[in-house]
Amino acid sequence: MANSNTQDQRIAKMTFASIYPMYLAKIEKKGRTREELHQVIAWLTGFDDRKLQELIKENVTFETFFQRASLNPNAHLITGVICGYRVEEIGEPLTQRVRYLDKLVDELAKGRKMEKILRS
Repeated sequence: MANSNTQDQRIAKMTFASIYPMYLAKIEKKGRTREELHQVIAWLTGFDDRKLQELIKENVTFETFFQRASLNPNAHLITGVICGYRVEEIGEPLTQRVRYLDKLVDELAKGRKMEKILRS
């Protein structure tokens, strides 16, 4: 992916707390639940509900969010297109992790079965 350094920096500085309500609205509009969203986030990052709420309250950037995360060893199994880019081809690790999360939220909103989303 020929993603510009400027875009990578912009993504790194965005706060998770500013994007989380959009994730929640997207999945709830499609009939999915907050608990399912948290399950997907926990699978990718290792964050439980309490830790997730702390990070939102702390207003951490995506950079800090993923520095503190324990990325699931199966995250590399997340493939496909999100925002016009193939997630498996994104070269910048942080941008790729954010797009992994975007892809999982997208799959949840599209009604994909949880066992497929969680690559089990």
